[in-house]
Amino acid sequence: MNLEKLQQSMYDLVVETSTKLPNDVRRAIRAGKERESAGTRSAMSLDTITNNIKMADDNISPICQDTGLPTFKIKTPVGVNQLVIKEAITNAVALATKNGKLRPNSVDSLTGENSGDNLGGGTPVIKFEQWEKDYIDARLILKGGGCENKNIQYSLPCELDGLGRAGRDLDGIRKCIMHSVYQAQGQGCSAGFIGVGIGGDRSSGYDLAKEQLFRSVEDVNENEDLRKLEEYVLENANKLGIGTMGFGGEITLLGCKVGVMNRIPASFFVSVAYNCWAFRRLGITIDAETGEIQDWMYQDGEQIDFGKTDAEQEVAATSEDNAVIELQAPITEEKIRSLKVGDVVKINGMMYTGRDAIHHHLMEHDAPIDLNGQIIYHCGPVMMKDEDGKWHVKAAGPTTSIREEPYQGDIMKKFGIRAVIGKGGMGPKTLAALEEHGGVYLNAIGGAAQYYADCIKSVEGVDLMNFGIPEAMWHLKVEGFTAVVTMDSHGNSLHKDVDKSSLEKLAQFKEPVFK
Repeated sequence: MNLEKLQQSMYDLVVETSTKLPNDVRRAIRAGKERESAGTRSAMSLDTITNNIKMADDNISPICQDTGLPTFKIKTPVGVNQLVIKEAITNAVALATKNGKLRPNSVDSLTGENSGDNLGGGTPVIKFEQWEKDYIDARLILKGGGCENKNIQYSLPCELDGLGRAGRDLDGIRKCIMHSVYQAQGQGCSAGFIGVGIGGDRSSGYDLAKEQLFRSVEDVNENEDLRKLEEYVLENANKLGIGTMGFGGEITLLGCKVGVMNRIPASFFVSVAYNCWAFRRLGITIDAETGEIQDWMYQDGEQIDFGKTDAEQEVAATSEDNAVIELQAPITEEKIRSLKVGDVVKINGMMYTGRDAIHHHLMEHDAPIDLNGQIIYHCGPVMMKDEDGKWHVKAAGPTTSIREEPYQGDIMKKFGIRAVIGKGGMGPKTLAALEEHGGVYLNAIGGAAQYYADCIKSVEGVDLMNFGIPEAMWHLKVEGFTAVVTMDSHGNSLHKDVDKSSLEKLAQFKEPVFK
Protein backbone atom coordinates (compact mmCIF):
# COMPACT_ATOMS: atom_id res chain seq x y z
CA MET A 1 0.00 0.00 0.00
CA ASN A 2 1.20 3.52 -0.85
CA LEU A 3 1.82 5.19 2.54
CA GLU A 4 1.87 8.69 1.08
CA LYS A 5 -1.52 8.31 -0.63
CA LEU A 6 -3.02 6.59 2.42
CA GLN A 7 -1.78 9.40 4.65
CA GLN A 8 -3.34 11.98 2.32
CA SER A 9 -6.65 10.09 2.44
CA MET A 10 -6.58 10.08 6.24
CA TYR A 11 -5.64 13.77 6.32
CA ASP A 12 -8.58 14.60 4.05
CA LEU A 13 -10.87 12.62 6.36
CA VAL A 14 -9.64 14.57 9.40
CA VAL A 15 -10.04 17.98 7.72
CA GLU A 16 -13.51 17.25 6.32
CA THR A 17 -14.73 15.85 9.65
CA SER A 18 -13.47 18.88 11.57
CA THR A 19 -14.78 21.53 9.19
CA LYS A 20 -17.92 20.20 7.45
CA LEU A 21 -20.94 18.62 9.11
CA PRO A 22 -22.36 15.59 7.24
CA ASN A 23 -25.59 15.94 5.32
CA ASP A 24 -27.73 13.85 7.70
CA VAL A 25 -26.72 16.05 10.65
CA ARG A 26 -27.41 19.24 8.68
CA ARG A 27 -30.90 18.03 7.83
CA ALA A 28 -31.57 17.24 11.51
CA ILE A 29 -30.42 20.71 12.57
CA ARG A 30 -32.54 22.38 9.91
CA ALA A 31 -35.62 20.38 10.98
CA GLY A 32 -35.01 21.37 14.62
CA LYS A 33 -34.58 25.02 13.68
CA GLU A 34 -37.89 24.99 11.81
CA ARG A 35 -39.69 23.60 14.87
CA GLU A 36 -38.27 26.08 17.40
CA SER A 37 -40.44 29.03 18.43
CA ALA A 38 -39.35 32.21 16.64
CA GLY A 39 -37.91 35.11 18.61
CA THR A 40 -36.69 33.01 21.54
CA ARG A 41 -33.15 32.68 22.85
CA SER A 42 -33.12 29.07 21.63
CA ALA A 43 -34.08 30.28 18.16
CA MET A 44 -31.28 32.84 18.35
CA SER A 45 -28.88 30.04 19.30
CA LEU A 46 -29.94 27.85 16.39
CA ASP A 47 -29.58 30.82 14.06
CA THR A 48 -26.04 31.37 15.34
CA ILE A 49 -25.30 27.66 14.96
CA THR A 50 -26.35 27.56 11.29
CA ASN A 51 -24.39 30.74 10.68
CA ASN A 52 -21.36 29.06 12.27
CA ILE A 53 -21.75 25.96 10.06
CA LYS A 54 -21.69 28.16 6.97
CA MET A 55 -18.62 30.05 8.20
CA ALA A 56 -16.77 26.79 8.88
CA ASP A 57 -17.60 25.64 5.35
CA ASP A 58 -16.30 28.85 3.84
CA ASN A 59 -13.18 29.13 6.02
CA ILE A 60 -12.33 25.40 6.01
CA SER A 61 -11.80 25.83 9.76
CA PRO A 62 -12.98 23.79 12.79
CA ILE A 63 -16.72 23.97 13.41
CA CYS A 64 -15.98 23.80 17.14
CA GLN A 65 -12.64 24.56 18.76
CA ASP A 66 -12.79 21.38 20.84
CA THR A 67 -11.94 18.61 18.40
CA GLY A 68 -11.82 16.01 21.19
CA LEU A 69 -9.70 12.87 21.03
CA PRO A 70 -9.85 11.83 17.35
CA THR A 71 -11.40 8.37 17.36
CA PHE A 72 -11.03 6.14 14.28
CA LYS A 73 -12.93 2.92 13.54
CA ILE A 74 -11.14 0.99 10.82
CA LYS A 75 -12.28 -2.18 9.03
CA THR A 76 -9.60 -3.87 6.95
CA PRO A 77 -9.48 -6.82 4.55
CA VAL A 78 -7.62 -9.87 5.76
CA GLY A 79 -3.90 -9.46 5.13
CA VAL A 80 -3.78 -5.64 5.14
CA ASN A 81 -0.97 -4.27 7.32
CA GLN A 82 -2.67 -2.39 10.14
CA LEU A 83 0.67 -0.94 11.31
CA VAL A 84 0.92 1.00 8.03
CA ILE A 85 -2.59 2.34 8.54
CA LYS A 86 -1.74 3.40 12.09
CA GLU A 87 1.35 5.24 10.86
CA ALA A 88 -0.68 7.03 8.18
CA ILE A 89 -3.30 8.09 10.75
CA THR A 90 -0.80 9.42 13.29
CA ASN A 91 1.06 11.36 10.60
CA ALA A 92 -2.22 12.79 9.30
CA VAL A 93 -3.38 13.81 12.79
CA ALA A 94 -0.10 15.56 13.57
CA LEU A 95 -0.19 17.44 10.25
CA ALA A 96 -3.85 18.45 10.72
CA THR A 97 -2.97 19.80 14.18
CA LYS A 98 -0.04 21.77 12.78
CA ASN A 99 -2.33 23.24 10.10
CA GLY A 100 -4.98 24.38 12.61
CA LYS A 101 -7.63 21.79 11.67
CA LEU A 102 -7.41 20.10 15.09
CA ARG A 103 -6.77 21.66 18.50
CA PRO A 104 -3.84 20.07 20.37
CA ASN A 105 -5.80 18.02 22.91
CA SER A 106 -3.49 15.20 23.99
CA VAL A 107 -2.44 15.85 27.60
CA ASP A 108 -0.30 13.64 29.83
CA SER A 109 -2.63 12.53 32.63
CA LEU A 110 0.14 12.65 35.27
CA THR A 111 2.19 15.72 34.35
CA GLY A 112 -0.51 17.76 32.56
CA GLU A 113 1.91 18.39 29.68
CA ASN A 114 0.30 18.91 26.26
CA SER A 115 2.09 17.02 23.47
CA GLY A 116 1.19 19.78 21.02
CA ASP A 117 0.45 17.43 18.12
CA ASN A 118 -2.44 15.26 19.41
CA LEU A 119 -0.10 12.28 19.70
CA GLY A 120 0.72 10.47 22.93
CA GLY A 121 -0.23 7.49 25.04
CA GLY A 122 -3.47 6.17 23.57
CA THR A 123 -4.04 9.12 21.24
CA PRO A 124 -5.38 9.23 18.67
CA VAL A 125 -7.81 6.39 19.42
CA ILE A 126 -7.70 3.74 16.67
CA LYS A 127 -9.91 0.64 16.74
CA PHE A 128 -9.33 -2.05 14.13
CA GLU A 129 -11.61 -4.80 12.90
CA GLN A 130 -11.10 -7.28 10.06
CA TRP A 131 -13.77 -8.10 7.52
CA GLU A 132 -14.11 -10.12 4.32
CA LYS A 133 -14.60 -7.20 1.93
CA ASP A 134 -11.71 -6.06 -0.28
CA TYR A 135 -11.60 -2.38 0.72
CA ILE A 136 -10.86 -0.39 3.86
CA ASP A 137 -13.72 1.26 5.76
CA ALA A 138 -12.37 4.23 7.78
CA ARG A 139 -14.62 6.32 10.04
CA LEU A 140 -13.76 9.19 12.36
CA ILE A 141 -15.62 10.95 15.14
CA LEU A 142 -14.46 14.17 16.83
CA LYS A 143 -16.36 14.32 20.12
CA GLY A 144 -15.51 17.30 22.32
CA GLY A 145 -15.07 17.27 26.09
CA GLY A 146 -18.27 19.19 26.84
CA CYS A 147 -20.50 16.44 25.50
CA GLU A 148 -18.10 13.64 26.50
CA ASN A 149 -18.43 14.76 30.11
CA LYS A 150 -22.22 14.29 29.90
CA ASN A 151 -21.92 10.61 29.00
CA ILE A 152 -23.57 8.54 31.70
CA GLN A 153 -23.92 4.89 32.65
CA TYR A 154 -26.74 3.36 34.70
CA SER A 155 -26.73 0.05 36.57
CA LEU A 156 -30.23 -1.41 36.76
CA PRO A 157 -32.20 -1.51 38.94
CA CYS A 158 -31.74 2.06 40.17
CA GLU A 159 -33.65 5.08 41.46
CA LEU A 160 -33.84 8.10 39.16
CA ASP A 161 -34.76 11.69 40.01
CA GLY A 162 -38.26 12.42 38.79
CA LEU A 163 -38.83 8.91 37.45
CA GLY A 164 -38.52 6.62 40.45
CA ARG A 165 -37.36 3.02 40.12
CA ALA A 166 -35.96 1.81 36.81
CA GLY A 167 -36.10 -1.98 36.61
CA ARG A 168 -34.32 -4.52 34.44
CA ASP A 169 -36.70 -4.28 31.51
CA LEU A 170 -37.42 -2.15 28.46
CA ASP A 171 -39.32 0.38 30.52
CA GLY A 172 -36.41 0.75 32.93
CA ILE A 173 -34.15 1.34 29.93
CA ARG A 174 -36.59 4.00 28.69
CA LYS A 175 -36.40 5.82 32.02
CA CYS A 176 -32.60 5.79 31.97
CA ILE A 177 -32.45 7.29 28.49
CA MET A 178 -34.95 10.03 29.35
CA HIS A 179 -32.99 10.81 32.51
CA SER A 180 -29.74 10.99 30.51
CA VAL A 181 -31.18 13.82 28.42
CA TYR A 182 -32.41 15.65 31.51
CA GLN A 183 -29.05 15.42 33.32
CA ALA A 184 -27.14 16.79 30.32
CA GLN A 185 -29.13 20.06 30.38
CA GLY A 186 -27.30 22.63 28.21
CA GLN A 187 -23.81 21.58 29.25
CA GLY A 188 -23.36 19.20 26.32
CA CYS A 189 -24.27 21.91 23.78
CA SER A 190 -27.85 20.86 23.16
CA ALA A 191 -29.70 20.29 20.94
CA GLY A 192 -27.78 17.01 20.79
CA PHE A 193 -27.68 13.40 19.67
CA ILE A 194 -27.38 10.29 21.84
CA GLY A 195 -26.09 6.79 21.28
CA VAL A 196 -27.29 4.14 23.75
CA GLY A 197 -25.75 0.75 24.55
CA ILE A 198 -27.84 -1.82 26.40
CA GLY A 199 -25.97 -4.65 28.11
CA GLY A 200 -22.33 -5.68 28.02
CA ASP A 201 -19.95 -4.75 30.82
CA ARG A 202 -18.80 -1.27 31.91
CA SER A 203 -16.39 -0.79 29.01
CA SER A 204 -18.14 -2.69 26.19
CA GLY A 205 -21.42 -0.94 27.05
CA TYR A 206 -19.84 2.46 26.44
CA ASP A 207 -18.19 1.18 23.26
CA LEU A 208 -21.58 0.02 22.02
CA ALA A 209 -23.14 3.38 22.88
CA LYS A 210 -20.46 5.28 20.93
CA GLU A 211 -20.80 2.85 18.04
CA GLN A 212 -24.43 3.97 17.67
CA LEU A 213 -23.17 7.48 16.87
CA PHE A 214 -21.70 6.08 13.65
CA ARG A 215 -25.19 5.19 12.42
CA SER A 216 -26.96 7.60 10.08
CA VAL A 217 -29.34 9.97 11.86
CA GLU A 218 -32.10 8.84 9.50
CA ASP A 219 -31.67 5.06 9.55
CA VAL A 220 -34.37 2.77 10.97
CA ASN A 221 -33.52 0.23 13.66
CA GLU A 222 -34.08 -3.35 12.50
CA ASN A 223 -35.06 -4.38 16.01
CA GLU A 224 -38.73 -3.46 16.38
CA ASP A 225 -38.55 -2.87 20.14
CA LEU A 226 -35.52 -0.61 19.76
CA ARG A 227 -37.13 1.24 16.85
CA LYS A 228 -40.13 2.09 19.02
CA LEU A 229 -37.81 3.10 21.88
CA GLU A 230 -35.78 5.43 19.64
CA GLU A 231 -38.94 7.09 18.32
CA TYR A 232 -40.39 7.45 21.82
CA VAL A 233 -37.26 9.11 23.22
CA LEU A 234 -36.84 11.48 20.28
CA GLU A 235 -40.45 12.63 20.58
CA ASN A 236 -40.68 12.94 24.34
CA ALA A 237 -37.24 14.26 25.22
CA ASN A 238 -38.24 17.41 23.37
CA LYS A 239 -41.09 17.87 25.85
CA LEU A 240 -38.64 18.51 28.71
CA GLY A 241 -38.26 22.17 27.75
CA ILE A 242 -34.46 22.25 28.07
CA GLY A 243 -33.92 23.67 24.60
CA THR A 244 -30.83 24.71 22.72
CA MET A 245 -27.92 25.59 25.05
CA GLY A 246 -30.28 24.93 27.98
CA PHE A 247 -32.05 28.26 27.40
CA GLY A 248 -35.45 26.55 27.44
CA GLY A 249 -37.28 25.70 24.23
CA GLU A 250 -38.88 23.13 21.98
CA ILE A 251 -35.80 21.32 20.65
CA THR A 252 -33.49 19.47 23.03
CA LEU A 253 -32.70 16.24 21.15
CA LEU A 254 -32.05 15.78 17.43
CA GLY A 255 -31.31 12.05 17.27
CA CYS A 256 -31.43 8.84 19.31
CA LYS A 257 -29.86 5.49 18.33
CA VAL A 258 -29.96 2.37 20.49
CA GLY A 259 -28.00 -0.90 20.29
CA VAL A 260 -28.14 -4.03 22.41
CA MET A 261 -25.74 -6.83 23.36
CA ASN A 262 -25.77 -9.73 25.79
CA ARG A 263 -24.76 -9.32 29.43
CA ILE A 264 -23.99 -11.48 32.44
CA PRO A 265 -26.84 -12.18 34.88
CA ALA A 266 -25.35 -10.05 37.66
CA SER A 267 -24.99 -6.86 35.61
CA PHE A 268 -27.44 -4.76 33.60
CA PHE A 269 -25.87 -1.57 32.27
CA VAL A 270 -27.45 1.16 30.15
CA SER A 271 -24.70 3.36 28.73
CA VAL A 272 -25.38 6.69 27.02
CA ALA A 273 -22.94 8.58 24.81
CA TYR A 274 -24.09 12.18 24.46
CA ASN A 275 -23.01 14.20 21.42
CA CYS A 276 -23.43 17.94 20.89
CA TRP A 277 -25.12 19.57 17.89
CA ALA A 278 -21.65 19.76 16.25
CA PHE A 279 -21.93 16.06 15.41
CA ARG A 280 -18.62 15.65 13.59
CA ARG A 281 -18.32 12.16 12.16
CA LEU A 282 -17.56 11.09 8.62
CA GLY A 283 -16.29 8.01 6.84
CA ILE A 284 -14.49 6.98 3.67
CA THR A 285 -13.88 3.80 1.74
CA ILE A 286 -10.26 3.35 0.69
CA ASP A 287 -8.70 1.21 -2.02
CA ALA A 288 -6.68 -1.37 -0.08
CA GLU A 289 -3.94 -1.43 -2.74
CA THR A 290 -3.50 2.26 -3.62
CA GLY A 291 -4.60 3.94 -0.38
CA GLU A 292 -6.81 6.38 -2.32
CA ILE A 293 -10.36 7.41 -1.32
CA GLN A 294 -13.10 5.61 -3.26
CA ASP A 295 -16.20 7.13 -1.67
CA TRP A 296 -17.48 9.33 1.20
CA MET A 297 -20.11 8.21 3.72
CA TYR A 298 -22.98 10.14 5.36
CA GLN A 299 -23.26 12.42 2.33
CA ASP A 300 -26.35 10.89 0.70
CA GLY A 301 -29.54 12.87 0.20
CA GLU A 302 -30.17 16.58 0.17
CA GLN A 303 -27.11 18.78 0.57
CA ILE A 304 -27.91 21.79 2.75
CA ASP A 305 -25.71 24.83 2.35
CA PHE A 306 -26.84 27.07 5.17
CA GLY A 307 -26.98 30.65 3.96
CA LYS A 308 -25.53 33.27 6.25
CA THR A 309 -28.35 34.24 8.56
CA ASP A 310 -28.93 37.55 10.28
CA ALA A 311 -28.08 36.51 13.82
CA GLU A 312 -28.15 40.12 14.99
CA GLN A 313 -31.88 40.41 14.25
CA GLU A 314 -32.56 37.24 16.23
CA VAL A 315 -30.44 38.53 19.11
CA ALA A 316 -32.26 41.85 19.16
CA ALA A 317 -35.64 40.13 19.16
CA THR A 318 -34.85 38.33 22.39
CA SER A 319 -34.64 41.36 24.66
CA GLU A 320 -37.75 43.01 26.01
CA ASP A 321 -37.06 46.42 24.52
CA ASN A 322 -35.33 45.09 21.38
CA ALA A 323 -32.08 46.61 22.63
CA VAL A 324 -28.76 44.85 23.08
CA ILE A 325 -26.73 46.11 26.05
CA GLU A 326 -23.18 47.23 25.27
CA LEU A 327 -20.38 46.22 27.65
CA GLN A 328 -16.80 47.44 27.56
CA ALA A 329 -14.18 46.44 30.07
CA PRO A 330 -13.19 47.44 32.63
CA ILE A 331 -16.80 47.16 33.80
CA THR A 332 -18.06 48.84 36.96
CA GLU A 333 -19.98 47.04 39.68
CA GLU A 334 -22.87 49.46 39.10
CA LYS A 335 -23.10 48.45 35.44
CA ILE A 336 -22.99 44.76 36.33
CA ARG A 337 -25.74 45.09 38.93
CA SER A 338 -27.98 46.74 36.34
CA LEU A 339 -27.98 43.51 34.31
CA LYS A 340 -30.55 40.77 34.82
CA VAL A 341 -31.10 37.23 33.62
CA GLY A 342 -32.27 37.23 30.01
CA ASP A 343 -30.43 40.38 28.95
CA VAL A 344 -28.48 40.09 25.71
CA VAL A 345 -25.11 41.82 25.80
CA LYS A 346 -22.60 42.76 23.16
CA ILE A 347 -18.98 43.06 24.30
CA ASN A 348 -16.36 45.35 22.81
CA GLY A 349 -12.82 45.66 24.09
CA MET A 350 -10.69 43.13 25.93
CA MET A 351 -11.35 39.70 27.40
CA TYR A 352 -8.97 37.06 28.73
CA THR A 353 -9.24 33.30 28.31
CA GLY A 354 -9.01 31.06 31.34
CA ARG A 355 -9.71 27.34 31.63
CA ASP A 356 -8.86 24.62 34.15
CA ALA A 357 -5.12 25.23 34.44
CA ILE A 358 -5.52 29.02 34.73
CA HIS A 359 -8.15 28.77 37.45
CA HIS A 360 -6.07 26.32 39.45
CA HIS A 361 -3.01 28.58 39.02
CA LEU A 362 -4.81 31.76 40.08
CA MET A 363 -5.96 30.23 43.35
CA GLU A 364 -2.36 30.32 44.62
CA HIS A 365 -0.61 32.91 42.43
CA ASP A 366 -0.98 36.51 41.31
CA ALA A 367 -2.54 37.17 37.93
CA PRO A 368 -0.11 38.03 35.12
CA ILE A 369 -2.20 41.14 34.32
CA ASP A 370 -4.64 43.42 36.16
CA LEU A 371 -8.03 41.67 36.04
CA ASN A 372 -9.99 44.27 38.04
CA GLY A 373 -13.26 44.94 36.20
CA GLN A 374 -12.30 42.52 33.45
CA ILE A 375 -13.92 39.55 31.68
CA ILE A 376 -12.73 35.95 31.79
CA TYR A 377 -13.68 33.75 28.84
CA HIS A 378 -13.87 30.00 29.40
CA CYS A 379 -12.30 29.10 26.07
CA GLY A 380 -9.47 26.96 24.73
CA PRO A 381 -9.00 28.38 21.22
CA VAL A 382 -7.37 26.92 18.12
CA MET A 383 -4.43 29.23 17.43
CA MET A 384 -1.93 29.57 14.59
CA LYS A 385 1.20 31.68 14.35
CA ASP A 386 2.05 33.28 11.00
CA GLU A 387 5.53 33.61 9.51
CA ASP A 388 5.96 36.95 11.25
CA GLY A 389 5.33 35.38 14.65
CA LYS A 390 1.87 36.90 15.07
CA TRP A 391 -0.91 34.77 16.59
CA HIS A 392 -4.29 34.36 14.89
CA VAL A 393 -7.48 32.79 16.26
CA LYS A 394 -8.81 29.97 14.07
CA ALA A 395 -11.67 28.83 16.34
CA ALA A 396 -12.84 30.16 19.70
CA GLY A 397 -16.16 28.95 21.10
CA PRO A 398 -16.87 28.58 24.84
CA THR A 399 -16.02 25.55 26.92
CA THR A 400 -18.24 24.02 29.62
CA SER A 401 -18.03 26.21 32.72
CA ILE A 402 -19.11 23.89 35.51
CA ARG A 403 -15.58 22.47 35.78
CA GLU A 404 -14.49 25.80 37.27
CA GLU A 405 -17.17 25.81 39.97
CA PRO A 406 -14.69 25.04 42.80
CA TYR A 407 -12.61 28.12 41.88
CA GLN A 408 -14.71 30.71 40.08
CA GLY A 409 -16.30 32.68 42.91
CA ASP A 410 -13.07 32.93 44.89
CA ILE A 411 -11.10 34.07 41.86
CA MET A 412 -13.66 36.71 40.91
CA LYS A 413 -13.53 38.22 44.40
CA LYS A 414 -9.73 37.92 44.66
CA PHE A 415 -9.00 39.75 41.39
CA GLY A 416 -12.12 41.92 40.95
CA ILE A 417 -13.35 40.12 37.84
CA ARG A 418 -16.85 41.31 36.90
CA ALA A 419 -18.00 38.90 34.16
CA VAL A 420 -17.41 35.30 33.17
CA ILE A 421 -18.29 33.89 29.75
CA GLY A 422 -18.79 30.19 29.12
CA LYS A 423 -21.52 27.69 28.37
CA GLY A 424 -23.83 25.50 30.41
CA GLY A 425 -23.92 27.67 33.52
CA MET A 426 -22.38 27.27 36.96
CA GLY A 427 -23.48 26.18 40.41
CA PRO A 428 -24.58 27.63 43.76
CA LYS A 429 -21.10 28.64 44.96
CA THR A 430 -20.54 30.84 41.92
CA LEU A 431 -24.10 32.21 42.07
CA ALA A 432 -23.59 33.28 45.67
CA ALA A 433 -20.29 34.97 44.76
CA LEU A 434 -21.92 36.86 41.88
CA GLU A 435 -24.47 38.29 44.31
CA GLU A 436 -21.91 39.12 46.99
CA HIS A 437 -19.23 40.57 44.71
CA GLY A 438 -21.30 42.03 41.87
CA GLY A 439 -20.71 39.78 38.89
CA VAL A 440 -22.54 38.07 36.04
CA TYR A 441 -22.28 34.83 34.11
CA LEU A 442 -22.71 35.20 30.35
CA ASN A 443 -23.68 32.18 28.27
CA ALA A 444 -22.17 32.11 24.79
CA ILE A 445 -23.34 29.66 22.11
CA GLY A 446 -21.48 26.39 22.52
CA GLY A 447 -19.73 25.08 19.43
CA ALA A 448 -20.01 28.37 17.54
CA ALA A 449 -16.24 28.56 17.17
CA GLN A 450 -16.19 30.37 13.81
CA TYR A 451 -18.90 32.84 14.79
CA TYR A 452 -16.93 33.95 17.85
CA ALA A 453 -13.53 33.79 16.16
CA ASP A 454 -14.91 36.36 13.71
CA CYS A 455 -15.63 38.66 16.69
CA ILE A 456 -11.99 38.53 17.79
CA LYS A 457 -10.16 41.29 15.96
CA SER A 458 -6.67 40.80 17.38
CA VAL A 459 -4.53 38.84 19.82
CA GLU A 460 -2.91 41.41 22.11
CA GLY A 461 -0.78 39.00 24.10
CA VAL A 462 -0.56 35.66 25.87
CA ASP A 463 0.54 34.49 29.32
CA LEU A 464 1.23 31.11 30.88
CA MET A 465 1.99 29.33 27.60
CA ASN A 466 3.66 26.62 29.66
CA PHE A 467 0.15 25.22 30.15
CA GLY A 468 -0.23 24.66 26.40
CA ILE A 469 -2.23 26.54 23.78
CA PRO A 470 -5.76 25.56 24.96
CA GLU A 471 -4.97 26.35 28.62
CA ALA A 472 -2.92 29.54 28.20
CA MET A 473 -4.30 32.99 29.03
CA TRP A 474 -4.91 34.73 25.70
CA HIS A 475 -5.52 38.49 25.60
CA LEU A 476 -8.23 39.03 23.00
CA LYS A 477 -9.60 42.25 21.57
CA VAL A 478 -13.20 41.73 20.48
CA GLU A 479 -16.01 43.57 18.72
CA GLY A 480 -19.68 42.59 18.82
CA PHE A 481 -19.16 39.50 20.97
CA THR A 482 -22.74 38.49 21.83
CA ALA A 483 -23.88 36.47 24.85
CA VAL A 484 -26.87 36.09 27.17
CA VAL A 485 -26.95 36.88 30.91
CA THR A 486 -28.00 33.58 32.50
CA MET A 487 -26.77 34.21 36.09
CA ASP A 488 -26.97 37.71 37.56
CA SER A 489 -25.89 39.57 40.69
CA HIS A 490 -29.36 39.33 42.23
CA GLY A 491 -29.32 35.58 42.88
CA ASN A 492 -31.13 34.58 39.68
CA SER A 493 -30.04 31.67 37.47
CA LEU A 494 -31.70 30.58 34.24
CA HIS A 495 -29.85 27.27 34.50
CA LYS A 496 -31.32 26.55 37.94
CA ASP A 497 -34.79 27.48 36.70
CA VAL A 498 -34.59 25.28 33.57
CA ASP A 499 -33.22 22.38 35.61
CA LYS A 500 -36.13 22.65 38.05
CA SER A 501 -38.81 22.96 35.36
CA SER A 502 -37.37 20.12 33.24
CA LEU A 503 -37.26 17.84 36.29
CA GLU A 504 -40.93 18.57 36.89
CA LYS A 505 -41.69 17.74 33.26
CA LEU A 506 -39.58 14.57 33.46
CA ALA A 507 -41.93 13.25 36.16
CA GLN A 508 -44.76 12.93 33.62
CA PHE A 509 -42.85 9.99 32.08
CA LYS A 510 -42.78 7.98 35.32
CA GLU A 511 -45.60 5.58 34.44
CA PRO A 512 -44.83 2.42 32.39
CA VAL A 513 -45.01 2.66 28.59
CA PHE A 514 -43.47 -0.59 27.34
CA LYS A 515 -44.96 -3.77 28.78
